[in-house]
Amino acid sequence: MEISGRIVQIMPEINGNGRNGQWRKQEYILETAGNYPKKVCMTVWGDSIDQFALKQGDHVNASIDIESREYNGKWYTDVKAWKIEKAGAAGAATANVASKNSIPDVTSFSDESADDILPF
Repeated sequence: MEISGRIVQIMPEINGNGRNGQWRKQEYILETAGNYPKKVCMTVWGDSIDQFALKQGDHVNASIDIESREYNGKWYTDVKAWKIEKAGAAGAATANVASKNSIPDVTSFSDESADDILPF
């Protein structure tokens, strides 16, 4: 799934030790756009915290997984972000790809050789 919005709050980083070694996570509050904006708390785990380097006010597009689990009769839901792109960066990358794939100038194909073997 994907969700887009603006980072409105950054929660403190949490870390600890588990059976698989040391872990760390950070939660970000994302506010969606539109007539009825929603706030979503999404979690980023491990080295992705440094990789994404999110700041308050950043406009982002996040690829997320939603997972619920039961503990002592209560259900808890996590929104885990596994890929985040800042909104401005995605547009620039698309523009570069479009310019590379544009149709070349037709005049660069002129060939004045007399060995033209095409029947038309």
